[in-house]
Amino acid sequence: MRVGLGFLLLSLSLRGSGAQGGLTKASEITEVQKAPPRDAAEELTQQTLRQTTPDIWAEVRALRDRVVELRVELRIMTERMKESRSHVDDLKSQLLVNKGHMEQLQRENSEEPKVAFSTALTTTGTLGPYNTDITLKYSKVFTNVGNAYNPATGLFTAPVKGVYYFQFTVFGYHVCTIGVQVYKNSQQIMSNWEKNEEVSPEYLTNSLILELTAGDVFHLRLRSGLCIFDDTNNYSTFSGSLLFPL
Repeated sequence: MRVGLGFLLLSLSLRGSGAQGGLTKASEITEVQKAPPRDAAEELTQQTLRQTTPDIWAEVRALRDRVVELRVELRIMTERMKESRSHVDDLKSQLLVNKGHMEQLQRENSEEPKVAFSTALTTTGTLGPYNTDITLKYSKVFTNVGNAYNPATGLFTAPVKGVYYFQFTVFGYHVCTIGVQVYKNSQQIMSNWEKNEEVSPEYLTNSLILELTAGDVFHLRLRSGLCIFDDTNNYSTFSGSLLFPL
C-alpha cells in the first residue's frame, strides 16, 4: 500500500515537471517566433533612416550651394547697380556742364550785336556824270538789322569793333564809264570802274572784308565823270553784315 502511494506521487511529480518544462519551451518558442518580426521592423526603420538621411544631407548641401550662388549673384548685381549709379551721376554732371555751356552761348549770342543791311540805289535811272565826287545814297532799304546803315546819308557806321563783309554791284546802261569808289572814313580803299562804249547793259561787282572799330564809317562814292544806273529793277545794290565782333 505504501509502495503504491509513493509511486503515484512520483508519477505526479514527474508529470508536473514535464508540464512546466513544456510550458517554458512553448513560451520560449513563442518569444523566438515573435522576436524576428520586431527585429525586421527595426531593421526596416534603420534602412529607411539610412536611405533618407543621405538624401536630406544632399538636399541641405544643394541648398547651401544655391545660397552661395545667390549671394555671389547678389554681390555682382549690387556692384553693377553701383556702377550704373556712377554712370548716371557722370551723365547728370555732363548734362549740367553742357547746359551751362549752352546757357553761356545763349547769353553771348543774345549780347552779341546783330548787324546786316541790304539796299538798292534809286528809281530815277542814270546818275552822273557829275563834276565832283558824290556819296551814293542807297535809298531803297530791304534789310537794316541793327540800323547801322543810314539811307539818308548813304553811310554805314560800325556799331562795334569787328570784322565786316561788304558787297556791291554797279550797273550801267548808257554810253558812260560806270564805277564807284570804296571809302573807310575819309580813306579810299579801292576804286572800281568799267567803260561802256555802247548803249548796252554793263555790270561791275565786287566785295571785301574789313576790320572796323566802333564809329568807323563805310560808304561808296561816285567819282566825277562816272555814272551809274538803277530803276525799279534794282540793278545797283549795296549790302553788308557783321561777321563777328572783336
